[in-house]
Amino acid sequence: MKALCIFLALVFVAFALLQLNDPDPIHWTLGYLAVAVSCGLAASGRFPKWWLWGVTAVMGLWTLSATPGIVHWAQAGFPDITEHMQAGNPLIEETREFLGLLMATGTMLFLSSVKPRR
Repeated sequence: MKALCIFLALVFVAFALLQLNDPDPIHWTLGYLAVAVSCGLAASGRFPKWWLWGVTAVMGLWTLSATPGIVHWAQAGFPDITEHMQAGNPLIEETREFLGLLMATGTMLFLSSVKPRR
């Protein structure tokens, strides 16, 4: 469990760093860093439930707010999202954002459901 949490912390730090070149980097970077900190806390055996559930709630609500992006992707027939993003076609960015938020929320739900070792 500890190794998995450390791995997830590193993944979400990488996600946060990749957001630094985004046009709106602050909330994305802080969101991914909050998940990374949560993973680090879990790896260290600290489980402040208020923090874990707070970050889980924020990420969950954020994911729900991004749901239209994934719906548009599905309505468009699931086109390739590995292409370069274009200003005239926000579908790729919206889909990627939703998937990133879904991973973050899933990670937080996982961390929030784990019992700390004593």
